[in-house]
Amino acid sequence: MPSAPEPWPLALAVALVGLLALAPLAALGLVASQGQALAGLQLGDQGLAPLANTLTLVLGVGCAGGLIGTCNGWLTARCQFPGRRWLRLAQLLPLATPSYLLAGTLIDLGSRSGYRIGGLGWAIAVLGLGTYSYVVLLSSEAFSRTGARQQEVCRSLAVGPWGSFLRVALPLALPAVAAGMALGAMEVVNDFGAVQLLGVPTLSAAILERWQGEGDLPGAVALALVTLVLVALLLWSERQGRRRSRLWAAGQEGASPELWPLQGWRCWLAQLVTLAPPLASLGIPLVWAWTSWNQLPAQPAGDLVALGLRSLALALGATGLTLVAALVLSIGKRLVKANGVQLLADGAGLGYAIPGTVLALGFLLLGGGWGLAPLLLLVWGYVDRFLAVAKGGLDTALEGLAPSVDEAAQSLGCDWVGLVRRIQLPLLRGPLLVAGLLVFVDTVKELPLTFALRPFDFDTLAVRVYQYASDERLGAALVPALVIQVLGLLAASALMPSLDQELPDRTDQPKPAQSTVS
Repeated sequence: MPSAPEPWPLALAVALVGLLALAPLAALGLVASQGQALAGLQLGDQGLAPLANTLTLVLGVGCAGGLIGTCNGWLTARCQFPGRRWLRLAQLLPLATPSYLLAGTLIDLGSRSGYRIGGLGWAIAVLGLGTYSYVVLLSSEAFSRTGARQQEVCRSLAVGPWGSFLRVALPLALPAVAAGMALGAMEVVNDFGAVQLLGVPTLSAAILERWQGEGDLPGAVALALVTLVLVALLLWSERQGRRRSRLWAAGQEGASPELWPLQGWRCWLAQLVTLAPPLASLGIPLVWAWTSWNQLPAQPAGDLVALGLRSLALALGATGLTLVAALVLSIGKRLVKANGVQLLADGAGLGYAIPGTVLALGFLLLGGGWGLAPLLLLVWGYVDRFLAVAKGGLDTALEGLAPSVDEAAQSLGCDWVGLVRRIQLPLLRGPLLVAGLLVFVDTVKELPLTFALRPFDFDTLAVRVYQYASDERLGAALVPALVIQVLGLLAASALMPSLDQELPDRTDQPKPAQSTVS
């Protein structure tokens, strides 16, 4: 059967979306090629501290998140103890709490006890709690793929659960763990609010200071290029981890692994280890809110409503545009086989790996050259930043659809428009719903990009919470902070059903043959 003709309108749409997504990076590259960035590459008053602190945070948070995430991923994927299903779902709750909110509440609670909270150690703890969920998600999937064959081999060699973990499961899951750590490190490089509140100068904060505080645009571009080099290394590590993880998984299909039942003190310890991180991440802000109602100042209700409506309008607009762009890229990547289109579809998702301050600087250069309104640049920045969040779920859903389905539809005379409308879009309704909610809440929580690109006197919930926290007026930040956290909980609850489906019902109760395993 002759191959179907390339859908050139779809190819043009992919090219347009891809070029728009890569435009801010092209603007930064243009400034760098003119030599201005190299001339502005100066250490400044802080010297190497921003770079050193960023690297320290990446390593420290990576180790903390890797340790907690791997341990909880193994316990919730391969061990049986009371409450395991709910505790596995609870590992997503830290995604609901913005890091700047957790940092601000810890600082206020510490000051009430006469203890100063700040510095690199606290920054590692706060960011580690906020990013370990990435490691849990990927490592849990990897541990679940280690099937019954490997477990039978371990038993035949008289290897218990601990030895099975160290000798078999952990080496197989290391690529997935590394990919999760790289994703968390990207969030660390992007963070602006938490590190500022905790008094830790980083590259992200230094870019904004050079740009808006000192008016040194070449210096800001230079720091942005340094940050891009670091992000490129992290992105390469994440891609390598995913690629190696796929290679390890090859040929491991088979029955789902049986669970190791835990009893006695091991059961209690597993419950404590899996409960403590989500409880701390979600509980600390809630405790602070419960004890801070008396600090709540009298605020005009109209101001809070305006902030909420402004954030809601921005999030809804950015979510709609992001879903459309993600659909174009995902479907175009599947149906258009041209190498250029494939490269643009993959490259358009780089925005999520790039810190918000770096993206904002690129959009500033674009806006200055094209005379674009700040609000348009802000929405464009949201779409660019979170395009990969929506595109990842759609790509995964389409990859699960066999190419033979497309071929069968084309052999029956269905063109590419009918194929998308009648087959692919109905299958993408679930991923579109989850992606839309995630992009919506990520947009509400986004701070660096909003803080840098918002029009004058155009605050959002995230910006107002950060401003109040910076001025040590946490009581005033209480209500907008709780609104952000509630929206974050909605995003986490959207992910829970998809994670819960990975747990077959038969694993809820250990088999009789397992009862003797200790």
